[in-house]
Amino acid sequence: MNEKMVFLDIDGTILNGQNQIPPSTKYAIKKMKDQGIHVAIATGRGPTWFKHILNELDLFSYVSFNGSYVVFEGETLFSNPLDRKHLIEFEQVAKTKGEPMVFLNQNHIYANHPNHHYIQDCIGTMNFEHPPHHETFHHENDVFQALLFIEQEKAQWYYEKKHFDYVRWHQNAIDVLPLGGSKAKGIEALLRVVNIPRENTFAFGDGLNDIEMLEYVGYGVAMGNAVTEAKDVAKYVTGHVEEDGLYNGLVKVGLLKE
Repeated sequence: MNEKMVFLDIDGTILNGQNQIPPSTKYAIKKMKDQGIHVAIATGRGPTWFKHILNELDLFSYVSFNGSYVVFEGETLFSNPLDRKHLIEFEQVAKTKGEPMVFLNQNHIYANHPNHHYIQDCIGTMNFEHPPHHETFHHENDVFQALLFIEQEKAQWYYEKKHFDYVRWHQNAIDVLPLGGSKAKGIEALLRVVNIPRENTFAFGDGLNDIEMLEYVGYGVAMGNAVTEAKDVAKYVTGHVEEDGLYNGLVKVGLLKE
């Protein structure tokens, strides 16, 4: 089987520092699709936070919530929500400590605080507004990812709670994820269904939550702006996102010709 699939992180990989898609990235993705290469987004974001990117790039496949909700060509293949009982208990402790949270599923995003500056500051880095307030959303709905807004030095108590995994993505925010989940697990679940060999898969990323993905796929490529830990596990390192890094990386692994 010669089918190939490429997984692309969003922030720092597809999007540059201005939260824009470089022209070379748009060109590269179109050329891959024209060649019959499957292209999917692989991100820590929920679908409501990257729907506009899917539309702009004409993509229909994604690994979202760091692997907890997976869609291929518009069809949901895998979902792994947070344990509701433990999430409710977790949120109750966070509330007593004065640390706000946000809860996300494939269709909705709600905060348990009506207007908190940590939420606005962190989410604002992605050019999004403070989510609407809903006290009990996570009591009544599947949640695939929660965000806890807390400084690093105060987070140890939560890290010791073994019901979830945690990834810090901002100095004042961490992702709360299903135990054992990762982009790699989401990709593994997708490949089981679509039957594309692992050795024919490629991934590009730059963050700590990309490490397992870069290790898992056949060809892991770290962006030039990636954290050291991602570069250390990648098979290749390409240029900076601001310097056509994605395009040049695709040329380097042989998926595009200059």
